[in-house]
Amino acid sequence: MTTNGYLPLERLSKLENFGHSLASAAYLYRPTHPEQVAELFAFARRHGVSITFRGSGRSYGDAALNAGGIVVDIRRMNRILDWNPESGIITLETGVTIEQLWKYVLEDGWWPPVVPGTMFPTIGGCLGANIHGKNNWQRGTFGEQVLEFRALLPNGQEITCTPDDEMFYALISTFGLLGMITSVTLQMKKVYSGDLRVHAWTEPDLSAMLAATERGKDQNDYVVGWLDCTANGARLGRGQMHTADYLAPGEDPAPAQSLRLDHQVLPDTFFGLVPKSILYRLMQPFMNNPGVWLTNSLKYLANSTLGNHKRYLQSHVAFNFLLDYVPNWERAYGKGGLIQYQCFVPKERAHDAFAEIIRRGLKRGLPSYLGVLKRHRPDRFLFTHAVDGFSFAQDYRLTPGNRGPLRQLLSEFDQIVLEAGGKFYFAKDSTLNPGTVRAFMGEERLQKFRALKAQCDPDHILQSDLYRRVMGADQHIADRKSEARNQVTQ
Repeated sequence: MTTNGYLPLERLSKLENFGHSLASAAYLYRPTHPEQVAELFAFARRHGVSITFRGSGRSYGDAALNAGGIVVDIRRMNRILDWNPESGIITLETGVTIEQLWKYVLEDGWWPPVVPGTMFPTIGGCLGANIHGKNNWQRGTFGEQVLEFRALLPNGQEITCTPDDEMFYALISTFGLLGMITSVTLQMKKVYSGDLRVHAWTEPDLSAMLAATERGKDQNDYVVGWLDCTANGARLGRGQMHTADYLAPGEDPAPAQSLRLDHQVLPDTFFGLVPKSILYRLMQPFMNNPGVWLTNSLKYLANSTLGNHKRYLQSHVAFNFLLDYVPNWERAYGKGGLIQYQCFVPKERAHDAFAEIIRRGLKRGLPSYLGVLKRHRPDRFLFTHAVDGFSFAQDYRLTPGNRGPLRQLLSEFDQIVLEAGGKFYFAKDSTLNPGTVRAFMGEERLQKFRALKAQCDPDHILQSDLYRRVMGADQHIADRKSEARNQVTQ
């Protein structure tokens, strides 16, 4: 692994976040078994080197970056350990991806009950970020689907946790800062068709979008809203709603066919003509304020006149993984990449907070190019981002000219969200500061994290760029990192 205590230069790799807005160099390791991770922990303790974990690198921020330290890529730890098609209970290593998971269980009539908007994240990444889906108010977070997990702590302990244990709610959600979950047992959801019943329609403004989302919470299995953040005035916050429902037993006349994997595959072409692999390049000329305004306006007009209140069957994959329709879509934002900003605001304050965020972006000439609205419920996890309310995710193109103004704008958004009693999500964040984190997490929660950190990781080897940025790591940790960087580069 090392030569005389030094990390080999051939392992030094430049790593980026998913938004291509941040990058740092680290020493990349790809273990295949937990014992190799334990060896890395022991090395890090001896030599004062920091470690963080990385799955598929789908975080929009710096959660999987660790400048000057070790990054452990978990994707080779990807074995299915046990599967019971009668009960829908599966045990697997955490390098397994969501794609591997649904492909393994679907033909037996099961589906992951909570999935993100893309199928490519690892299960470890989903647990570290405690991801949510378009059904969070109903099924909760990914962590709430876990029956048991095994974890390796940097202090040398191996532990098993269930929902009855305090550490269960700490290791899930804390981005690998307390230890590595090595295997997990999950409960899948029984499904009787490979299709969902989908309803799509438009709403004229933000109030109507929020009201439709709230109604869907009581009527549907999935609800998501797509906001046009370039519309102003009476049309502020207009958009399109999508709801989806599982089919009941017997509703699908040929479930064996719809549950087949080939029924779920996303097409390689757009309208059967344009290869999707080049679509992001065709999108690039429109990734500016006039282009996005025109695209959003035409899309809203078409949806509200030609296909409003459209009802149709759609596969689980096509509905849930919309972000995977266009390969490398994030590169359409250009060389500067994108920043995603996602906030969670209690239902009573959501309208005013979201409306002010949209208005302020328009006023500064920095509108979000994509807005996504979801409904949520609170949870018990240590780094919880959820509230009894709504989330609003926004994508912003980053350029050399707007970097400073955009960061100032997002800082103003932070204050709007805090004043509304809202929270933030570290998997999507790249701009929060320690003061904002203290304000939304609260000192009691932060003290609990520090106590667990001292217990599980007394040498503070588990760090990331995110951790150092938002937690305000104290000076002795910074000194240790500086010493380690000097050592590995000599």
